[in-house]
Amino acid sequence: MSTAEIRRRFTAHFATNQTIGEHTVVPSASLLLDDPNLLFVNAGMVPFKPYFLGQETPPFTRATSVQKCIRTPDIEEVGKTTRHGTFFEMCGNFSFGDYFKEGAITLAWELVTKSIADGGFGFDESVLYPSVLDGDDEAVAIWRKVTGLPDDRIVRLPPKENYWSMGVPGPGGPCSEILVDRGGAYGKDRDWDAGDRYMEIWNLVFMQDELSAVRSKSDFDIAGQLPQKNIDTGMGLERVAYLLQGKGNMYETDVVFPVIEKAETLTGKRYGASYDDDVRFRVVADHIRSSLMLISDGVTPGNEGRGYVLRRLMRRAIRNMRLLGYEDPAMPELLPVSRDKMGETYTELHHEWDRIKRVADAEEEAFRKTLQAGTQIFDLAAGQVKESGATTFPGDQAFQLHDTYGFPIDLTLEMASEAGLEVDEQGFRSLMAEQRERAKADARAKKGQHADLSVYRDILDTNGPTDWQAYFTLETESKPIALLREGKAVPTLANGEIGELVLDRTPFYAESGGQSADAGIIEFDGGRLEVVDVQRPVKGLVVHQVRVVDGEFEPSRPVHAQVDKEWRLGARQAHSGTHVVHAALREVLGPTALQSGSFNRPGYLRLDFGWTKALTPGQVHEIEEVSNNALRADLPVSWQYMTLQEAKDWGAIALFGETYDDSKVRVVEIGGPWSRELCGGTHVEHSSQVGTIVVTGESSVGSGNRRIEAFTGLEGFCYLARERDLVGDLTDLLKTQPGDLVSRVGDLVERLKSTEKELERVRTAQLLASAGAIADAASDIDGTAVVAHRASGVGGGDLRTLAIDIRSRLGQAPGAADRPVVVVLLGDAGGKVSLVAATNDAARARGVRAGELIRSLGPVVGGKGGGKDDFAQGGGSDTSRIDEALGLVPGLVHGAAGA
Repeated sequence: MSTAEIRRRFTAHFATNQTIGEHTVVPSASLLLDDPNLLFVNAGMVPFKPYFLGQETPPFTRATSVQKCIRTPDIEEVGKTTRHGTFFEMCGNFSFGDYFKEGAITLAWELVTKSIADGGFGFDESVLYPSVLDGDDEAVAIWRKVTGLPDDRIVRLPPKENYWSMGVPGPGGPCSEILVDRGGAYGKDRDWDAGDRYMEIWNLVFMQDELSAVRSKSDFDIAGQLPQKNIDTGMGLERVAYLLQGKGNMYETDVVFPVIEKAETLTGKRYGASYDDDVRFRVVADHIRSSLMLISDGVTPGNEGRGYVLRRLMRRAIRNMRLLGYEDPAMPELLPVSRDKMGETYTELHHEWDRIKRVADAEEEAFRKTLQAGTQIFDLAAGQVKESGATTFPGDQAFQLHDTYGFPIDLTLEMASEAGLEVDEQGFRSLMAEQRERAKADARAKKGQHADLSVYRDILDTNGPTDWQAYFTLETESKPIALLREGKAVPTLANGEIGELVLDRTPFYAESGGQSADAGIIEFDGGRLEVVDVQRPVKGLVVHQVRVVDGEFEPSRPVHAQVDKEWRLGARQAHSGTHVVHAALREVLGPTALQSGSFNRPGYLRLDFGWTKALTPGQVHEIEEVSNNALRADLPVSWQYMTLQEAKDWGAIALFGETYDDSKVRVVEIGGPWSRELCGGTHVEHSSQVGTIVVTGESSVGSGNRRIEAFTGLEGFCYLARERDLVGDLTDLLKTQPGDLVSRVGDLVERLKSTEKELERVRTAQLLASAGAIADAASDIDGTAVVAHRASGVGGGDLRTLAIDIRSRLGQAPGAADRPVVVVLLGDAGGKVSLVAATNDAARARGVRAGELIRSLGPVVGGKGGGKDDFAQGGGSDTSRIDEALGLVPGLVHGAAGA
């Protein structure tokens, strides 16, 4: 049975079920959701989490979905076992206060055991073992009733295996799993921990408990029962697929194995011939698919967060292709294979292909350059190891190659072996473990638990949603319904205090969609409140953060809420300007230049977009010109509501990672199809009302992401006025015309550079002229010519030049053949001490080494340094001890030569 057919049968089973009730089929959400605790959606229930947490009211009581997921904690195990993969699809059915244990068990058992001819999966009941939480007698009784299985076929497992929570206070509950016995070849009878013998294919979570503390998966406190019992289930699509297709693991299914087959063709290797190569083939197949799906959902490779995960996946795939013997670009060959298979379900992969290909090709090219640079660094380090007579490549250098240069450890191992070296893997792993612990500690420090939104939820449940009037008016007569401070209800706010105010009706725009919140005032009898911020902590509820600027506020008083008109006008100009710049960007660069983020406030906008190289000045100018032509054309701005699918069919652009209401979305048009985007922000009525768009910058915000910044409206005119005044001041200062300003300044810069070069030449000549006198003053220490000199006002490169020149002069003096020479100079330029030491071959033969001299003298002047035997340098901060340090030189030379 194909994976697509398994997916279809799953949703059809729930969508048309008449026994328990029809379920709403919910399309897969993006892999990127706005959740501070998650980089990616990692389970099928994640998009429904606000409903389970009570943050939002679900629009349905029963639902089913097949959700895209990414998990990467065990990325190093991918390919080594049948249980680890990064991208997977989770089939689930969900009940929100509707059916519970018996309904969930009935639905799952029916689908799993129903014959293939009747639309089921056709598993033989003799290989199925339900598991329950040990002590959940209710679940045991239901399994017996529904399945007719004997007691010894129902497995009791501890909380570690069969109790579910999100790892934080909130909902939890016992689980029940359906296990498939794969036979004695995979492990011992009734060894439930064997993993591969009894394969879990479906987990049913009976969400019934309110947890007050969660210390571990099996250690938690139950505060009581949830007011509403829910069902959350997850069936692994890949596991069911490889079981029904008679394959050994998820990598051999119909949607993944074609990538392995293509890799076989490219590399000339055969899957199944070698364990090591098989692991590499499986890593390639898994990571190619994961990379494809992440790029499709808007992720671009980078050095942190989601971008780093994608980069790591792509580079591991490229690296493993190299280890299989294929060194040409792999992404152009493998990604299309995965696209064709996954695109049967996720058609957007075909629509977004040009952008996906551009991102992938650019990352592979960058990694190939990294490999080239890393190879040079490795060769140098390996050469030094061999010169020292050692046979082990240090773990810290392997870690530096991996951490700093992105050089894979497997490649280091391979190259070390070719060079006849071993790698200190234990040292490398230790440093990697330390880095992971630091990262985990940092994540724990930054990771916040789910904010306690119950107080807002209670307000919403009691009073209903806020009557939000931001699209229609700038002022309303309103009634306060809640006053909070630090999350708790308070009776009053005194003058100067800050709190949160909820009104029954408001004209204020709450921050969302990249648009900053409105500013304004709320007046009451006897005083005023300044609106500092406006947010929506739960869907449907608008909360104002306010500061009392006059009087004392009591929520029993009616209020007059008024948005700052100028603030709103500027915000509307900036938000519409963002849409205009996005459309202009796509017109200039092509349809693959898609917005990946934005922010706008009155007079200012920034727009991030996926692109792999800097824009040329000509492209930036053209984007600005297209934008302002759109303003001059006075394009109509309009908006309308429709379903999400209708919006997609209409060609509306949705922002990556954003979530939208499936039942109703708002589509904003500027000039008809020229700019058509899903957006909940405030906008002008005609494009000309934006005033102007002045692009002020284009920059990188990470690999594969660029940012355009611009001023709009009056702020744009003010920016241009400042530029005009600056040009005027410069033309007056330089006595030239504006059109000649660039060439005039260019001439001045060239003259300045020429003068600086001449000054440098004269200064160097003067410096070297003093070398003769300094060399003539050399002392004789045990037959060694020694210079220990303070070079006042000289430092850095000049001091180095002087030392080398003096050493050369002393070595070439009449009768000085083979004479040992030691030169030590200390400079005091800029209040800092510079130290240099130089020796010739004869001095080194006597045991005098420049590096040792600097290491001895550096601490005397409050610094340090070092270098090679022939030349070394250092620095210090205590100029008062220069003479003291120089006085030590003869003794150091004598001691070294004597030794």
